Amino acid sequence: MLIGIISDTHDHIPNLKKAIRIFKDRNAELILHAGDYCSPFMIPHFEGLNLKGIFGNNDGDKYLLMSKFREIGAELAGDFLRTEQGGLTIAVYHGTYAEITDALIESGRYDVVITGHTHEMVYKESGKTIVINPGTANGFDGKASIAFLDTESRNVEFVELD
Repeated sequence: MLIGIISDTHDHIPNLKKAIRIFKDRNAELILHAGDYCSPFMIPHFEGLNLKGIFGNNDGDKYLLMSKFREIGAELAGDFLRTEQGGLTIAVYHGTYAEITDALIESGRYDVVITGHTHEMVYKESGKTIVINPGTANGFDGKASIAFLDTESRNVEFVELD
């Protein structure tokens, strides 16, 4: 199973559209968003994709975000998502508090821990746990990026949007 991973879009529609085009071109079966959409107007762009997401620390109107997720048939899990995909147990947490991120990784309960927040691309392994931060889809002063996880091979790939 190929999973697309995105985080920290921060209202950047042009980069979001690039990311969605790449997810579709590569036939990603699931998109996991690690938070910081910021405004609810970002969500309709995901329509037609299998989207699961969580809140980030900069997300504004949470009730309207939830409503927009429902309108497109997507799942917004709150501040934390635990999901079983392609034989892997995956935790998605924005990463606002490093201590919580570290506890998720060190617990050994998850095959994959996905975070955002720092706007830095991260791939590392800690014991049996793969840790992924796709970077920021917004780009800010650096590079805009997303990531892919192949659940069969456990391969992680980063794709720059610029």
